[in-house]
Amino acid sequence: MKILILGAGRVGESVAESLLSEKNDITVVDTDGVRLRDLEGRFDLRGVVGNGISPEVLAEAGAADTDMLIACTSQDETNLTACKIAQVLFNIPTRIVRVRSVALKSHAELLSDTGFGVTHAFCPEEALMGYIGKLVTYPEALQVREFAQGHVALASVRARGGAPVVGLSVADVRQNLPHGTVRVVGVYRRFHHEADRLVPTEGSTRIEPGDEVFVLSDKEQLGDVLAAFNRQVGEQAEVVRRVMVAGGGRVGMRLARALTKESRRFQVKIIEKSEDRCVYLASRLPSDVLVLKGDATDETLMENENVEDVDLFVAITDDDEDNIMSCLLAKKLGATRVLALINRRTYADLMHGTQIDIALSPAQATLGELLAYVRQGDVQAVHSLRRGVAEAIEIVARGDAKTSRAVGRRVGSLRLPRDVHIGMIVRGLPEPDARNTNGSETAERDEDERDDEKVEVIVPTSGTIIQSNDHVILFLPNKRLVHEVEALFRVGVTFF
Repeated sequence: MKILILGAGRVGESVAESLLSEKNDITVVDTDGVRLRDLEGRFDLRGVVGNGISPEVLAEAGAADTDMLIACTSQDETNLTACKIAQVLFNIPTRIVRVRSVALKSHAELLSDTGFGVTHAFCPEEALMGYIGKLVTYPEALQVREFAQGHVALASVRARGGAPVVGLSVADVRQNLPHGTVRVVGVYRRFHHEADRLVPTEGSTRIEPGDEVFVLSDKEQLGDVLAAFNRQVGEQAEVVRRVMVAGGGRVGMRLARALTKESRRFQVKIIEKSEDRCVYLASRLPSDVLVLKGDATDETLMENENVEDVDLFVAITDDDEDNIMSCLLAKKLGATRVLALINRRTYADLMHGTQIDIALSPAQATLGELLAYVRQGDVQAVHSLRRGVAEAIEIVARGDAKTSRAVGRRVGSLRLPRDVHIGMIVRGLPEPDARNTNGSETAERDEDERDDEKVEVIVPTSGTIIQSNDHVILFLPNKRLVHEVEALFRVGVTFF
């Protein structure tokens, strides 16, 4: 696929790097020639220096025969204007834009074919906030992703010695959990201070203390499943009530607002260096959010603010080093759990799972939303895992036994790449446009409840037969395997 990316900043670079690994033809446009030369030196892509809203620059970048435009500069105005030009002058079929304005996101008519010509809009800050929000809901998880319209969740969790299923084989895990709708799909283990690597996830594989375990579960059972891996017998459940945020940027402000809006059970503090920004935050946030001017790497400040009582410390400034150091300091002083936003993937790989509980890359929270539009076949959801190395995807099985290599066949007979696991099959989900969109709110809720009653979440065995319209959720330890998986589920006239 030929893809044109506007913007060579952090988001643009992350998107380009991810898509290049899938053998796409990438061209990046930016006004910063030095930045483009750096990208060209590190990646197999073409850089074009110029303004992305110039028709001449877009033409030079090959817009006339481009399959997809991804406009991800830091300016909404540039992204939207470029999108409209791509639609009107170059007829680019898929036009994806980064939008930072909450007001724009709330007006769907503007972000449409008849508005600015947008086929899909994404907001990295919003995705990041949602990602962190799930970790607040499930504090024992390192990562939580949803599939099949929210019926299934994939989570990664650090196995702790003394937890009920730690020490058991993968085959025995389900038998020792109170609910059976669960499947271990990946186990990453650290060997002699080396980077974590995947161990064969077979029935005989034992869960050892320190393993990072990826587990698929019915969403309603996720809390119990995480506890079985991370909580010792008789230990009280972790509850996040006190949250301290280092960094009062867009994400920090949205996170504080969301936590206080959701319920009054959260006590939120924000530490921000800029005095002007502190004044702005204090004027825009609820009065029960405490805004502090200061540096989160200042030990005296952290002690005075009782960081030892904090359930979750989140460092989300624009500086990787500050985020790492403030998290290490918070952990040393007694914070229960710390999360650092780290843009450099090498830093994130080094720090994740050490004194820093969660090292989060912004691209990790954003890329899945974009990748679902790049993928072939009927891909419903894509989530980037292990900081972009692994993936989990949801594919709808279409066709019949004559036109599909998957439909009508047993799971055990499918020619899946090695280490790729079918974790769950969800059957009976309505099509997105099949839901009731008219009538009262009560009628819509009743319709949703009837739909949910028809939904079946299946943990497949080798004998499970895949049916047409099944939502199949797969774990891929290496994203380079995705094309083989897509080909397996692709519908053709005939596969013979």
